[in-house]
Amino acid sequence: MPGGEEILVETVDEHGQATGVAEKLEAHREPGVLHRAFSLFAFDGTGRLLLQRRAAGKYHSPLMLTNSACGHPFPGEAPVAAVTRRAAEELGTPVDDLTELGIVQYHVHDGATGLYEREYNHVFAGRVDAGSVAADPEEIAEVVFVTGAELAALRAAEPFTAWFDDVWGLAQPHLTDWGFRTG
Repeated sequence: MPGGEEILVETVDEHGQATGVAEKLEAHREPGVLHRAFSLFAFDGTGRLLLQRRAAGKYHSPLMLTNSACGHPFPGEAPVAAVTRRAAEELGTPVDDLTELGIVQYHVHDGATGLYEREYNHVFAGRVDAGSVAADPEEIAEVVFVTGAELAALRAAEPFTAWFDDVWGLAQPHLTDWGFRTG
């Protein structure tokens, strides 16, 4: 991990009850340890979805497109607080109207890195001011705002992160509330 610091994630049972902690990278090694995570889908004022391309230096899924922000709450940290913290760190901007859409569990393997995502993921939506996004280059290589048609074209053209399909599947039925049109 950057700087050699140990980053801990909160491990959970199948019902989301905390069971302990694990070092973040260890939680992603085979076969994966079920742990709490979050994903954010952020929209601008016209209903376009913010996607990020992860930075080249990321240990997991470098240079792949994914949802607006994602990560892990610190042990004991509320997921909504973690989303707020990571959006500010990664995107350099606050998220307004932050709403939890639901929780999805998945266990997926990233063939490119050999890592596993075994997550109890709190999925959120919110709004950002497109003009105020100042992505941290250590976290994000590129930010793009897309319509539904543009998202479909990107998904047909290149692979997204291993977890994107799972969090997208939970979020998609709610997205017209945010002005996003998939068709």
